[in-house]
Amino acid sequence: MDEKRDTTAPDQADAMQRISDTMTQQRLMMRRRIIGRIAIANVAPALEITHLDVLDVVHRAGENDRATIGSVADGMRIDPSRASRIVAELVSQNVLERRVCQNDARRSILVITPKGRALLNEVHAVKRRLLESVTENWSADDLDTFSKLYQRFVDGLEDYARDHAGEAAEIAPKARTAS
Repeated sequence: MDEKRDTTAPDQADAMQRISDTMTQQRLMMRRRIIGRIAIANVAPALEITHLDVLDVVHRAGENDRATIGSVADGMRIDPSRASRIVAELVSQNVLERRVCQNDARRSILVITPKGRALLNEVHAVKRRLLESVTENWSADDLDTFSKLYQRFVDGLEDYARDHAGEAAEIAPKARTAS
């Protein structure tokens, strides 16, 4: 593995600041949710952006009876009652279907319908077109290197978030009482 860097060294500190600034820029751009809005307009105009988030969580949970209201709530970091309301909207729009779990009849599992699959496919197509446009002048090596480094970076963020989730929960109540 790489040796530990001195992130306080001027060149390293500058690199860290550029990454931080770029993360902020990306967060602000992602807030607009352009990809999702285009996909919804093309496939299911009655849906909202939040519905795509639920669909994505169900998709990532896979086909092995793992997609439930609880997994949606966990994946979106929302309370189960809110997850249940959003899922009910998607069921009424024929994007998701509730089924009885074959291993435990007390559990309901969530399954993506053909309409939901079409919406996911459209999201992926819009995203791919956007990425192809943004990277059209990149070399194959640059694209490959970026994809690997970006995946490593996002994996690191997820690991950090999981390992420090308790800290955020402790900070939030303190921040509310301080104001």
